[in-house]
Amino acid sequence: MNTPKPTSLEAKLQQYASPVDMLRHSPVGGYQFPDKPEYTNWRDEQQAWQNSVVLFDQSFHMKDIYFEGPDVRRLLSDVAVNTLKNFGPNKAKQIVTCNHDGHVIGDAILFGHSDTKVSVVGRPSVPNWIEFNAVSGKYDVKVTRDERSVANAGGRLIYRYQIQGPNALDLIKSVHEGPFPEIPFFNLGDLKIAGRKVRALNHNMSRMGGLEIHGPAADGEAVLNALLAAGPKFGLLRGGSRSYSTVSPESGWIPSPMPAIWTDKLKPYREWLPADGFEASASLGGSFNSPNIADYYQTPWDLGYGRHVKFDHDFIGRAALEQLEAQPHRRKVWLRWNKEDAVRINASQIGDGVRFKYMETPNAYYAILPFDKVLADGRLCGLSTYTVYTTNVRGWFSLAMLDANIADGAEVTLVWGEENGGSPRPCVERHAQTEVRATVSYNRLNE
Repeated sequence: MNTPKPTSLEAKLQQYASPVDMLRHSPVGGYQFPDKPEYTNWRDEQQAWQNSVVLFDQSFHMKDIYFEGPDVRRLLSDVAVNTLKNFGPNKAKQIVTCNHDGHVIGDAILFGHSDTKVSVVGRPSVPNWIEFNAVSGKYDVKVTRDERSVANAGGRLIYRYQIQGPNALDLIKSVHEGPFPEIPFFNLGDLKIAGRKVRALNHNMSRMGGLEIHGPAADGEAVLNALLAAGPKFGLLRGGSRSYSTVSPESGWIPSPMPAIWTDKLKPYREWLPADGFEASASLGGSFNSPNIADYYQTPWDLGYGRHVKFDHDFIGRAALEQLEAQPHRRKVWLRWNKEDAVRINASQIGDGVRFKYMETPNAYYAILPFDKVLADGRLCGLSTYTVYTTNVRGWFSLAMLDANIADGAEVTLVWGEENGGSPRPCVERHAQTEVRATVSYNRLNE
């Protein structure tokens, strides 16, 4: 007798012993970016965002969802830890949402299109959560989804290009038609390229200046061609998926915290989510392995988002965050991996002997939700996530959340590889765990 396929995330979860068990058995690897792997080579593409200018096509991998109506602002205020006092038309904000216990569901970029229309752009965690609240809370808003290309048979509504590097603005100014507007940081402005109206966000993605531009999908090719035609003068390179996957760790952004949606109170949300969506299909990997899903949760302070938490409004999780604010928090840092240890891991792939977990170059994370143990004097002091190599750093490094008493410049130990030879996921080969020495860096990654 065939078992019926589950129709919701909650129904799928009931087939497993726990959320950890479900995520640990997910067959997928790291987050997939639907673009060419390389346009030139990933090394030069990485250097372009630091030395000249790089263009990334972000038109396909993020979910865009539009909320329009008289209750838009009330909806946002009810779900976001952020204040809305400084938000409105032509403004953007990194929106952070939490569950009722103050643990992060995710973050995304909020765009203000008018007083009654916004869009939320990013991995699906936050767009989905806001849509659920819009529907279940009976807010007077219209919801329009523009799904990621992997879940979208009808095509995207808009294109989106990220243009970053020291020559980015000069390149964009050279193709803009008319006086170039002053666009303050995290504000939106209007440009005209190839005769098309273009919306531009002043958004720093790679620790260098630049703009993120978007417009109707039908205009995307003309705008792209204009930029590419002008590009050689400014050293423009197109960036592919291999280099793009390393931008966020170098810039210090953790792109996908564990969505804290596995509580009893959020069972209705899991019943609303599909059985084949992002949350249901996400994979969990790494040397940190706890049977308790809450051990993978983060507070806003753990992720460096404490500055976004404003108690000037009521929102989901406020009471819990007021209690958590005065408690110790982990701190987001970079970990510079010891060169000899990184070489040793890579050398183990050649010849006989013990084989350590393979480090795909330049992006070594093999799960959508990667978590590795970090030890100080033999005790757990935090979690490492998103391990990459970039030519700008000339070494391997990862982002981590460490106990606040771990000093800048301290040496810690990272455990690389999974227990018992690796999880049953097909993208994980049999391997042995090993330890990696790493140096803590608060804000000096390139030194």
